[in-house]
Order: sequence, then structure tokens, then C-alpha cells
Amino acid sequence: MADESNTGPVAAAEAVAETKAPAGKRKSSSRRQRTAAGQVAESKTTAKPKRYSETERADKLNLIEAEVAQGNSTLKDAIKSAGISEQTYYVWKKSAKPADRKPEESVVAGDDLADLIQLDKENLRLRNLLSDKLRAENAELRKRLGLD
Repeated sequence: MADESNTGPVAAAEAVAETKAPAGKRKSSSRRQRTAAGQVAESKTTAKPKRYSETERADKLNLIEAEVAQGNSTLKDAIKSAGISEQTYYVWKKSAKPADRKPEESVVAGDDLADLIQLDKENLRLRNLLSDKLRAENAELRKRLGLD
């Protein structure tokens, strides 16, 4: 039978292993710090946003407007089918050059301002005529009813 009091090399190794076991929380392995080369490599793997030229933007806006005008799809669906976000669509539409816009949408010029003032005066004159007519009808109605 084997003698259990044997203190040979195997017994000594077991005793050392027991004393080296950590008693508490393990330390997490230290993380490697990012180097400049690591950051460059990481930035190359991320996708860059696509940049569209002015003509591509105008083409996409015209395509979306044509789809909506034909009634084929809603504005949301047309924007998705063009491959852009709604926010991008509205930003592009807002910043579209005046040359891209139709003549009806042009900014009010000096002659148009004079026409607007003339129309405003005519509107005021017509309002006064209407109010006078309504006052006269109201007075006639009061006489008929005997309220005056």
C-alpha cells in the first residue's frame, strides 16, 4: 500500500497550487490601448455617408414628385423608393436652388408688390361696399319689424 505521508514532488506541487489560488475577485485583464493605426483601421471599416451631387439631388426630387403626382404612391413610399430618408428629402427640398423651382414659385418682385398693394386697396373698397349694403338691409329689416 502506498504511504500517504509521502512528501514527494507530487504532494509538494499540490500544496503550492492550493496556496496560489486567488481568494477574492479576479482581476480583469488589462485592455490594450488603441493606437493611431488602430483608429485609422477602424475608421476605414465604417461606412461613409453617400454624397449626392446637385444634379442627382434634383433628379431624385423630381422622381419623388412625379411618383406622388401620378398617384402611384404616397410621399413616404416615394421617398423610401428613392433611397433617402424623409429628413434628407425635406432638407434638399428646402435648399433647392430657385432655378430648379417652377416660375409660379418665384419670389415676389417689385412689380408684383405694386400689384399686391393695388389688390389690397380694391379689397378694402369691396369690404366697405359690402358693409354699407348690409347696414342698409339691417336698417330696412328693423323698420319692417317695428324695432326702430
